[in-house]
Amino acid sequence: MPTKRIFAAAALAGALLTSLPLFAEPLTAAPAGTPSASVTPNLMGQLAVFSPAAMLAQSAAPAQSAKTAKAAAGTSAGWGDDEDADGDGMPDAGVANGAVASLAADTSDLRKTLISMAMQLRDIRYVRGGRDPSTGFDCSGFVRYVFAHAVGLDLPTNSASQFLAGLKVDRSDMKPGDLVFFRTAGKRGQGRVSHVGIYIANGQFIHSPSRGKTVRVDSLDESYWAQRFAGAKRPGALVRS
Repeated sequence: MPTKRIFAAAALAGALLTSLPLFAEPLTAAPAGTPSASVTPNLMGQLAVFSPAAMLAQSAAPAQSAKTAKAAAGTSAGWGDDEDADGDGMPDAGVANGAVASLAADTSDLRKTLISMAMQLRDIRYVRGGRDPSTGFDCSGFVRYVFAHAVGLDLPTNSASQFLAGLKVDRSDMKPGDLVFFRTAGKRGQGRVSHVGIYIANGQFIHSPSRGKTVRVDSLDESYWAQRFAGAKRPGALVRS
């Protein structure tokens, strides 16, 4: 091997050895009496984790599209509820205040607290994606607000996901505070679950209906709601109440 190549190889080896402390962990002195074979340092094991392959994989991962990000943000805000409501025959007004059902004497305190909170929010306007009384509610935003502030329960973000949670309840066994669901996205109850309200008593429920309306009490016996009724669920906090 020519002399220049020998010197170049030696210089490269020296540079690599000099750079090792930048990546290696400090060596720990072996306890006295430890056999020399057991203290041979494993430099590869002491090197800091440095994985170019993992870095390349991360850089090659496709970024979340703007459309996907927007959809995710919309779901977390409760969007998707009522936006396709057909409005075919939906009553313009709900049950008159004087005709709102009273709770039974044996209703639990937890359920009474829920209904009381919900009734205090009547007449707040409907806003798609709304989750606060200062701005307005959509149906799932109203339900989430009531449960969060009345019993400290954090429900899913929209009516479809709320429908998948909780214990299924027969209509004849519904109690105050149970959730009632409707299929308002298609004609006469044929679409997806897209609306939710809170059951009160005697077939009445309170909800935030749709654009142009406010939080109010309606009756399940009203033909519009009866045709679109999808079922009732009991959130976990109410199962034993």
